[in-house]
Amino acid sequence: MFKTRVLSGAIVAVVMLAAAWFGGVYLLALMLGVSLVGLYEFYHVTGLIPDGKYINLITGIGYAFTIAYYLLLGLFELVMLRIVFLFVLLLLVILAVYVFTFPKYTSKDIVYTFYGFFYVSVMLSFIYLTRCLDDGIFIIWLIFFSSWFCDVFAYFTGMLLGKHKLCPKLSPKKSIEGAIGGIIFPAFFGGLYGYFVSDHFGSGSYTIVTFAVLCAVGAAVSQIGDLSASAVKRNFDIKDYGSLIPGHGGILDRFDSVIFTAPMIYFIARFMIEGM
Repeated sequence: MFKTRVLSGAIVAVVMLAAAWFGGVYLLALMLGVSLVGLYEFYHVTGLIPDGKYINLITGIGYAFTIAYYLLLGLFELVMLRIVFLFVLLLLVILAVYVFTFPKYTSKDIVYTFYGFFYVSVMLSFIYLTRCLDDGIFIIWLIFFSSWFCDVFAYFTGMLLGKHKLCPKLSPKKSIEGAIGGIIFPAFFGGLYGYFVSDHFGSGSYTIVTFAVLCAVGAAVSQIGDLSASAVKRNFDIKDYGSLIPGHGGILDRFDSVIFTAPMIYFIARFMIEGM
């Protein structure tokens, strides 16, 4: 089981990092695929799609708008007016289905459909948007450094020093000491990464401190993402979102922290380095 987990995790990491390196349509296509699979897992867990099914009318709308969202990103990148219009249109279409098929769907179904689109598809798309930034080829790695290093060092710090529970009812094994270690070590490695790559940037605004802060904030947020995913799974009494990745579960089990880290790295990078 451990070998399977390590191997499948390594394969996911290689594919993700390779797509991040090449960027452009390769990363866009990968994130679209990841978002669609993650969205399916979310809809399945929340009961919008019953066992043995992959799509119905209302979840099909979520899939369709996910595809449309990524196509708009590829064509227009940061033309946010079009993106906002897409959100409004999605909600109107979902509500139209809700009204004209009443009482087939409940208000809870409407909320899950809209929330799933935003939580999975929109949040993950910030990996692509980060790569589109000036010098994004360097910044994008901070998303993975802060998330994955946080997982590793929070675990080991908690094992060695953990005494105070972080969220005892939600995740009894997580400790405050582990959470702190999960922030400090990614910040250190982020600063170390910045030391080696800052000379390659086209802007002089990048410093070791900038990279350390980005990774520290990303790591802190990644823990919230991980715990929120655990909370959802607890609410629906499941262990994993899916079984696509052996030893890890589904897409959302592997990307639960990245979902929150990606937009934070993107916006902080724009505020601190490029300006909005």
